[in-house]
Amino acid sequence: MSRRSALQALPVEFTGSYPDPAVRLDPPLPEIAFVGRSNVGKSSLLNVLVGRPGLARVSGTPGKTALVNVFRLPTFYLIDLPGYGFARASKHARSGYRRLLRGYLDGRTTLAGVVWLLDIRHPPSADDVEMQELLAASGRPTLVVLTKADKLGRAARTARARELADALGLEPDEPQVVSSVSGDGIADLGDSILAAAGGEETA
Repeated sequence: MSRRSALQALPVEFTGSYPDPAVRLDPPLPEIAFVGRSNVGKSSLLNVLVGRPGLARVSGTPGKTALVNVFRLPTFYLIDLPGYGFARASKHARSGYRRLLRGYLDGRTTLAGVVWLLDIRHPPSADDVEMQELLAASGRPTLVVLTKADKLGRAARTARARELADALGLEPDEPQVVSSVSGDGIADLGDSILAAAGGEETA
C-alpha cells in the first residue's frame, strides 16, 4: 500500500480564482505553483496530494483553467496555473495564458518553487521546450514531475523517465514519477513540496 502524502494531514481551503498574476494574497506566504500542458492532470494531482477529491475542479475540456487558482494550507499556498499548449484555444486566449504565466513566474516575490508537470507518455513538445526556457530564465526552483505513470508498466515507465530526463537535459533520477490513479509517487512529491515551501520532509 502506498504511503500517504504528508499534505493530506493538513487543512486546505480554496482561496479564490484570480485573473491578475500580481494578486496580493493575505497573509503573504510561500507559494508553490503547478504548471503543465492542458490536460496533463494538474487538478487531479492537486486533489490527490491534499486528499480532497473535488477541491480543484477537474475538467475533460483542455484549457479550462484560465485563472490563477489559489489553495491555502497552514504555512504556504498551492497555485494551479493555466494549462498551456491547448491547440484549439484561440490565438488571443493562448496569448492571454502566456502573459499570465510570464507575469506570475517573473513577478511573484513569494514564489518558492514550481512543480512542472509532463505526461510521461509523450516526448516534450515545442510548448514544453518553451516552458522549460521560461522556467530557466525565471530562475525559480523547479521540480519536474511525470504524470499518468499508471498508463505504463513499471519497466516502461522507468525507461520513459530516463528518456524524458535525457531529452530535457536532466539527471536520470531528477524527474519524479507519479500517478493520481494508483497513488505511486504521491507521498514523495508531497515531501518535496513541503521542503520547497520551507517545511520538513516526512520520514
